[in-house]
This record gives sequence, structure tokens and C-alpha cells, in this order.
Amino acid sequence: MPLPADLQGNTVAVVTSIYLHGFASSPQSSKAIRVAEALRPLGITTQIPDLNQPSFRDMTVTRMIDRVREAADGPLLLVGSSLGAFVAVNAAAKVADVRGIVLLAPAFDFGADDDGKIGEVSIADWKARGSCEIFHYAWERTETLDYALYEDAHRYDAFALDLAMPVLVFQGTRDTVVDPAVVRRWCDGRPNVRLIELDDDHQLQASIDLICEETAAFARAIAPR
Repeated sequence: MPLPADLQGNTVAVVTSIYLHGFASSPQSSKAIRVAEALRPLGITTQIPDLNQPSFRDMTVTRMIDRVREAADGPLLLVGSSLGAFVAVNAAAKVADVRGIVLLAPAFDFGADDDGKIGEVSIADWKARGSCEIFHYAWERTETLDYALYEDAHRYDAFALDLAMPVLVFQGTRDTVVDPAVVRRWCDGRPNVRLIELDDDHQLQASIDLICEETAAFARAIAPR
């Protein structure tokens, strides 16, 4: 089967996309599905691993990075949302042949704010108790989550990474979960990074058409030929 052509008629070679969903989300995420649909006409297959598995309670950043390693096969486009974006940039530093990264509302400072909260639970209380109860939005029920997730996240520093591949970042200016100022600070001084700020909240649902359009254009630009 011949490879598809882009809008200029150039043949687009296949890369594999791996979409990393956000915290308490799932492979059924509407953004994940829309992005996968946008990349399909380019001949790009998108894998959406379930980062909740095998156990939501035992989830760690290291385990999620390992899922990327397991799925990696040939040239990759990594797409990450929120916590999944934090995983994506850290995975890109460890996985071979990542050609580009697309980040949606990236939680670059996850694991760095011991005075913050996860859901409605303070990090301090979570640490003291060893676990906490979190409402899992994709599953529509409360789940137990061990402090090991946050403890493990301390091993990773998104600001210390030196990534050479092209990076496309989407950030809502009305995001109350991820601080837009933190995202701007990560992007500043990185010539390989393009930041698109949107008049939107953390979910970026109102901007999904633009996100899909820009992501497809980005994929055309980074695909090997």
C-alpha cells in the first residue's frame, strides 16, 4: 500500500505516534482519539497505552516511561497531555529515535511542589498517610493512590532536560491546574520549542480542532522521508 501524501504532494513516511494520557484519564480520552484521527491520514498509527495499568494505586512515572520503552519501535512521535506530557519529555531523554514531541498543558513541575495538592488532597497529607483517595474521572469512581507516584516523580526534572528534537507545546492561558507561567519558563531559551498559547482551560477542549491541525502539520515536518 503506498504511503499517503501531504498537502504539497510529498510522500510522508510512517512514524509511530504514542499518546500518553493525563492523570486519572484513559486511552478513551477524547483528545487522544481526536489526535489519533488527525494523524491517521498521514499513515501514522497512534498507540495509546493505558497508564493506569496494571494498577492505578501503584502508578509511578518510571513505570509509565517503561511503557513507552516497551511500545517504542522505530521513529517516534510522542504526544503527552498534562502528567502524560511530563512523562513524554522524560521518556524522550531515554528512548531512541524520538523525532518530535507534542505537549498539551504539560505538568513540567510535577513532583516539585511539596506544598501543593493532588486533587483535593495536600501533598503533605498524602506523604504522611502513604496513600490517598482520588476521584478517577475516566473510571467515575474513587481510587486509592500510593505516595510512591510523587516520591518517584522527584527523580525527574523536566527543566534539567536537554532535548534536541522539535517540540510543540499547547497551553491554555486560563489553565488553573498547570501554571502557564511555568510552561512559558520551560519553553523560554529552547530554540527547538514552539509554544502556542490558547484562550482555553486545562482540558483544551475548545481548541482541539486547532491542536489537531497543528499536530498534523508538525508530524508532516518531522516524519522521515
